[in-house]
Amino acid sequence: MRPIAVVGPTATGKSQLGIALAEALDGAVVNADAMQLYRGMDIGTAKVPAAERRAVPHHLLDVLDVTETASVAAYQRDARSIVEDLLAKGRRPIIVGGSGLYVRAVLDDLEFPGTDPEIRARLESELAVAGAPALHDRLTVLDPAAATAILPANGRRIVRALEVIELTGRPFSATMPRPGPARWGTVQLGLDLETSVLDERVDRRVDQMFAAGLVEEVRELEGRGLREGRTASRALGYQQVLEALDGAHDLAAAAEATARATRRFVRRQRSWFRRDERVHWLDATRPDLVVAALSLV
Repeated sequence: MRPIAVVGPTATGKSQLGIALAEALDGAVVNADAMQLYRGMDIGTAKVPAAERRAVPHHLLDVLDVTETASVAAYQRDARSIVEDLLAKGRRPIIVGGSGLYVRAVLDDLEFPGTDPEIRARLESELAVAGAPALHDRLTVLDPAAATAILPANGRRIVRALEVIELTGRPFSATMPRPGPARWGTVQLGLDLETSVLDERVDRRVDQMFAAGLVEEVRELEGRGLREGRTASRALGYQQVLEALDGAHDLAAAAEATARATRRFVRRQRSWFRRDERVHWLDATRPDLVVAALSLV
């Protein structure tokens, strides 16, 4: 029995397809959306309400407080354990989500070396003074393969690469995903839409989120420590609403900023997943989507 991964950009209907496949194949959904790990972040992450999951078991939803920092390494450990357990019980795992690194962490040989606060602090100080391009030049000398894969403007990723090199004495590229068959022979299904259609869906979804009470959800989570959460506070929609509550702009501007940031995020998601030739792509609007997906499994 091979697991299935349903991937692709935000607002393409991955959650609904995942539930339909789980129903058809006696499966269970394993969440691969980093922000849906958080308890209480429901409206802004488009989390499927429990009443609409059609009795399909869902794993790795609502497992973190907003004050906790999401860790890809911890997710890898937990998700792989859940998949193994489901397979042992004869239940098909359906991995669903648009967080590309999280999906790759489960399916590919991806290592997560430790961290050193002193090295990290020193490199972040250098980043603040010298800028990302200067550190990228250093990375080019130390690890050309990593430098090619990391954009010169991505300071956080460059710092991490230099930290790993200094900490382990190995190239950072040695820890990056290596091509090969997906773990467990997982079948990867990608959902996508024409850009103009997807942009319209994103705008409509953002309007619905604000109408459904996103601002109230953020206020409630603020009381639980949302602002202290390094990961949760930066989530799309939540960051923009927090800025509005601080007086940086009004709520209408927050909605516009959320839609704009989500459209940019969608393009990054598409670029990430499109690089993986193992993904079988499906038009998210086709009327026979579930049948087409099942035919690929």
